[in-house]
Amino acid sequence: MASGDPHAELALDPDANGGVGAPRLLESVPLVALGGLTGTLCRYWLELVIRPAGGWPIATVIVNVAGAFVLGLLLESLARRGPDVGRLRRLRLVAGVGFCGAFTTYSALAVDVTGLLRAGHVVTAVAYAAATVLVGFAATVAGIAVRSKRRTAAAL
Repeated sequence: MASGDPHAELALDPDANGGVGAPRLLESVPLVALGGLTGTLCRYWLELVIRPAGGWPIATVIVNVAGAFVLGLLLESLARRGPDVGRLRRLRLVAGVGFCGAFTTYSALAVDVTGLLRAGHVVTAVAYAAATVLVGFAATVAGIAVRSKRRTAAAL
């Protein structure tokens, strides 16, 4: 391995500039908190509005899949705009870590699966957990692909 940055190929390099310029904790926390508050309120509202259907907690599925898509789209967009510094880093912290982190709720997925298992709905619990994770992964890939295609089409 050549000397130099072992993560240079990563769009969001974890040790860019040798760690110099990494956001200070006191600068990052309010950004993440603001995004987290907004994401939590949006998720809570959807949980109130959308009722479970056939044993499937639909609101949890919707927030996890939508959040995965938005996060894929966001991170691909930010990576294409340049290094994870300044305004781009602040946007990632507010929208990615804060909003998407609070909006998506894999802890609720775990609670939902546990509730289904305790109620004796083993097949539904396993299908729900697997479908949520797999569809969430596909949504992330779709978000990345949408942003990649948009950039490619603009270049043509």
